[in-house]
Amino acid sequence: MSQSASVWLVLVVALVAANLPFLNERLFGVVALRSPHKLLAVRLAELVVLYLLVGGLGLLFERRVGQIAPQGWEFYAVSASLFLVLAFPGFTWRYLIKHHRS
Repeated sequence: MSQSASVWLVLVVALVAANLPFLNERLFGVVALRSPHKLLAVRLAELVVLYLLVGGLGLLFERRVGQIAPQGWEFYAVSASLFLVLAFPGFTWRYLIKHHRS
């Protein structure tokens, strides 16, 4: 896979992963919970775990291309902020748009 394709793949996976906690009521989209609705704290915990998984995927792709570049705290601050920005559509759909329950 080319470097450009791997970058786009990581971005698409990050977009899907960032919105996954807000688009369903299952834990990581797979495990059914006892309560019918997930708490915001559970959704945020899912968001952190998915951020780490997407980061691991990016690290895997970087390792396949060549040497892994050293990252400081700035890299993690920016990538976490980008992940939160990518999660905004799902958050908006879940908490800011009125849903008519029938």
